[in-house]
Amino acid sequence: MPLCRPLLDVIATIPDVRDRRGKRHPLAGVLALGCVATLCGARSYSAVAEWGHTYREVDPALLRSLGLGRHGPPSSATIHRIFRRIDVGALEWALGHWAQAVLATVPVPAGHLEGIALDGKTLRGTRTDAVPGLHLLSAVSHRLGLTLGQIPVGEKTNEIPLAHTLLAGLLLEGRVLTMDALLTQRALAQDIVNQGGDYVMVVKDNQPTLRADIALLFATPGDVAAASTHTGSTDRAHDRQERRTLQASTALTRYLDWPGLAQVFRLERRILDTRTGEIHQEVVYGLTSLAAARADAKAVLRLLRDHWTIENRSHWVRDVTYDEDRSHARTGAIPQVMAALRNLAISLLRLAGFTAIAPATRRLAALPWHALALIGCARE
Repeated sequence: MPLCRPLLDVIATIPDVRDRRGKRHPLAGVLALGCVATLCGARSYSAVAEWGHTYREVDPALLRSLGLGRHGPPSSATIHRIFRRIDVGALEWALGHWAQAVLATVPVPAGHLEGIALDGKTLRGTRTDAVPGLHLLSAVSHRLGLTLGQIPVGEKTNEIPLAHTLLAGLLLEGRVLTMDALLTQRALAQDIVNQGGDYVMVVKDNQPTLRADIALLFATPGDVAAASTHTGSTDRAHDRQERRTLQASTALTRYLDWPGLAQVFRLERRILDTRTGEIHQEVVYGLTSLAAARADAKAVLRLLRDHWTIENRSHWVRDVTYDEDRSHARTGAIPQVMAALRNLAISLLRLAGFTAIAPATRRLAALPWHALALIGCARE
C-alpha cells in the first residue's frame, strides 16, 4: 500500500449532521464499519450491520478498534438513518481527494501516459415507476483502478453539465482524460486544456459535422499520409478474434476549431467469430490534444483500450461482486453512500495487490484484521 493519509483520518473529517442528543454511535466509527464490512464482501447496509454483530462475538477488539466499543455495533435501522442523512457530497469529496493523493504517490512508469476515464453508471435497483434511478458519473484511474471522483446526475439533466463539476475537483495537470462520445464537447475540452490536462475524445453522430470532416480526411489518402502514424493489434479470446488498426494525423489541426486539438484519428475494429466465420467491422473517429511527439498512434490506441478500465475494473465489479444493480435501497443518500463504499473497497483491494476482487473479499472475511489494516486501523 502507498504511504498516504490513513482512511480513518479521512473519514473523521466528514461532518456529522445529526443532533448531538441521543447520539450513541460516532459517525466515523459507523463509516469505518461500512468500509471494513464492504471489504469483507458486505453488499448492503443491513449486511454491514450483520457483519458488526457477527464479529462482535468473534473478536470484540475489532469493534473497539473501529471506535464502536462502548455501545457495540449499530443496528441495521441505525445505519439506515445515518446513511440516509449523511452529507454524501462531503463523503465523496473526502474519498476522492484521498484517492487522488494516493495516485500522486505511486510513480508513473517511464513513457506511460496517466489516463483517467470518465463514464456514467445507473444503479438499476433504484428505478421505480416514478423515478428513472440514480445515475452516477465517475472518474477512474486507468493505471490503478482507483475511483478519483463521483457525482450524481439528476433526473432533469444529463452527464454533460455535471462533467464540468466533476472535472473541477480533479487534478488534471499532466493527465489524459478519456470519455465516450456523449462527453465530446468543446466546453469540456476547453476545461481540460485550461487545467493543464489532455483529452482523447470519440466522435460519433452527436457531432455530425466534426465526424464528417475527420472521415473525409482519412478517405483522402494523399491528404493524410504525410502527417500520420499507424499501429495495429490483435487479440484472441472466447471464440473471438479482434483486430484493431488506428491511424492518427495532424493534418486537421489548423482547419478544425476545437480547443487544444493536436491530432485526429481513425480506429477500425474487425471482429471475427471463429466458430461461425462471421465478421463484424466498425470504424470510430476521434480527436486528441496530445501532440504526435508525445503520443503516436500506438499510445492513442492504448489510451482508448485502457478507457474500459472504468467498466472492467469498477462498474463490472460493483455489479457482479457486490450485486449493485439488484440493490433496492432508494432512501435519501443510501444508494450513493453504498456505491462510494464499494468504490473505496475496490480501490483498497487493488492497492493491496488483489486482481480478483471476489476471492479477495472472501479472504478478508476470514482475516478481518487485514481489512482493518487497509483503512489504517492498528490491531490491539
